[in-house]
Amino acid sequence: MPRTHVTTRLNGVETDFLCEDRQSLLEVLRDEIGLTGAKEGCNNGNCGACSVIVDGRVVNACCMLAVETAGREVTTIEGLAQGDELHPLQQAFLEEAALQCGICTPGLIMSAKALLDREPHPDEHRIRFWLSGNLCRCTGYDKIVRAVQRAAGELQESK
Repeated sequence: MPRTHVTTRLNGVETDFLCEDRQSLLEVLRDEIGLTGAKEGCNNGNCGACSVIVDGRVVNACCMLAVETAGREVTTIEGLAQGDELHPLQQAFLEEAALQCGICTPGLIMSAKALLDREPHPDEHRIRFWLSGNLCRCTGYDKIVRAVQRAAGELQESK
């Protein structure tokens, strides 16, 4: 199969890769680039485990073609931490025990990040609404909501 050269900004760094036109962004992130944080849960856009942020919007990487990222800004879970320092959302998920098996965690964190980028002070209803595209089979959602609330507060204090 012919491969297409794509240049995108991935986690703040201009990145080039080759991919087949039919390959999803999830396939390329995991298999070609080696970023395995986004998980394959359903591979049809229903679970949110593969959520990433493209140009400020949450997308299911399993439903987006990698070639569509040409010239765009893509942020994955790997792009949140600054060296050894976790992003406040990542730290809050740990401190609130808002994870168990970890399959859904990267997607939940990315959806929460997109929310907090748009709405720094979301109430519980807004958090639950924004996370409604992400399925978790282990923890229940109360701890996850508390983690997002905690991170929102910490992000506001740091400004």
